Amino acid sequence: MRWKLPKLVPRSAPIILLVLTLAAVSGFAAVSHLVSRYNLNQQARGRRLYAQGLAGVATERYDDAIAAFRAALTCDPTNPQYQLTLARTLRDSNDPRRLDEAESYLLALWQRAPQDAAVNLALARVAARRGSIEDATRYFHNAMYGVWASDPDANRNRARIELIEFLLKRNARAPADSELIALAASLPASPAAHLQAGHLFEQAQDYAGALAQCEVVLRLDPGNAAALAGAGETAYRSGNYVLAQRYLRMAANANPEDSASRQLLESTDLILRANPFHSHISDAERNRRIDAALAQAEVRLTRCAQQANVDLNSTANPPASPLPGLQARWLLAKPDLKLLRSPAETDLPDAIMDVVFQIEQQTAATCGPPQTLDLALLLISRKRETATQ
Repeated sequence: MRWKLPKLVPRSAPIILLVLTLAAVSGFAAVSHLVSRYNLNQQARGRRLYAQGLAGVATERYDDAIAAFRAALTCDPTNPQYQLTLARTLRDSNDPRRLDEAESYLLALWQRAPQDAAVNLALARVAARRGSIEDATRYFHNAMYGVWASDPDANRNRARIELIEFLLKRNARAPADSELIALAASLPASPAAHLQAGHLFEQAQDYAGALAQCEVVLRLDPGNAAALAGAGETAYRSGNYVLAQRYLRMAANANPEDSASRQLLESTDLILRANPFHSHISDAERNRRIDAALAQAEVRLTRCAQQANVDLNSTANPPASPLPGLQARWLLAKPDLKLLRSPAETDLPDAIMDVVFQIEQQTAATCGPPQTLDLALLLISRKRETATQ
């Protein structure tokens, strides 16, 4: 037995090594299997928690949703969708204290993927919540020109529209105008898209731009009642009353329930009947309108003075009241009506109407917005150049 032992030991060493190797491999495989199972279970749990969080967001239970998203992230810490959704929910929870945390998640995502349009859009909305025009504009632009998972053109336009709405809300008119021009150049041939752009131009008080968008809609869809009403209103706001009358009449005929267009049409008709500067009326009709305007201005001045407790014929009025001075100007203009027919008095119509316009403007400032013919005269005074069209 003694002489066999040395031979048995070397012969059994490879077998022992093989057994140990197999045992180690089996152990590693078992551990790897257990780790894989654990990770899969954690990911499945993370998905369930994420779904709970989405349900909380849908019902505006933001605290519950945030807790669920945090728990989902502990199960799957590197999941970018969980981080992005948690950041969005923190931002939308209406708690200003959570904006910093939302921004920290988003900046971490941005550093990994600075061209990700969804991340940039989320950062833009955080900046908008803070009221930062510079940061919001930068991130909105990053989103517009970033990488979208689908439908990039539509998403870019939506991001631009959101930026425009933010700028208008912050009264940043100049950058909003620039974005509106860019938006109008990138819109698809869709009536709905151009109609929405028209509303944005109108909010920016760019009535010419709004009118242009409505007319694009009407070329695509000639019977579009909303575009007819929008074209009529924007032409009215810009002082192009002849065009406004045409569109408003078409809008009222297309939609009998459109009371707003009917009211504007009545006002437009009154303006066109009262305007003495219209280029297609006779001298006699012009003089008749000037006479009627001056008479209406006296009525308006008298009623406003009564409302303001001002005696137009007394010198004891408060020195700050401009109404007695307007009465004096009206009295000086009244005799000039007889001279309107004189060919030598070419500037007289303008001089008389200047008195009318001053009365209408001052009484509007003193006694509030006028109605009917006074409103028509006030609008003519404000849009005198375009009212002659």
